[in-house]
Amino acid sequence: MSVMDPTVIEKLVVDAIRTVYDPEIPVNIHELGLIYGVEVNAAGEVAVRMTLTAPGCPAAQSLPQEVEQRVRAVPGVTGVAVDVVFDPPWDMSRMSEAARLELGML
Repeated sequence: MSVMDPTVIEKLVVDAIRTVYDPEIPVNIHELGLIYGVEVNAAGEVAVRMTLTAPGCPAAQSLPQEVEQRVRAVPGVTGVAVDVVFDPPWDMSRMSEAARLELGML
């Protein structure tokens, strides 16, 4: 089995993450700015650094699990680690223009 290029895997991982939506906001978590980083090594292991809108977020358990499941399903991924961090804290300035438009904030 040939190993996929990590940059190809990274694009596929980001696409997969874009299918995960915050249960309270009709915008995907990538556009909301909840994903702080995605790294893929040569072996296909993926590290996702993400946050939540607030430490007490009702989706604190489900969102990281859903991210892990979606990423694990990406072709070429051999392992997944999702790290939930609160530094730097999330704020609305991290949202993409598309997310702001969707939420009527532009």
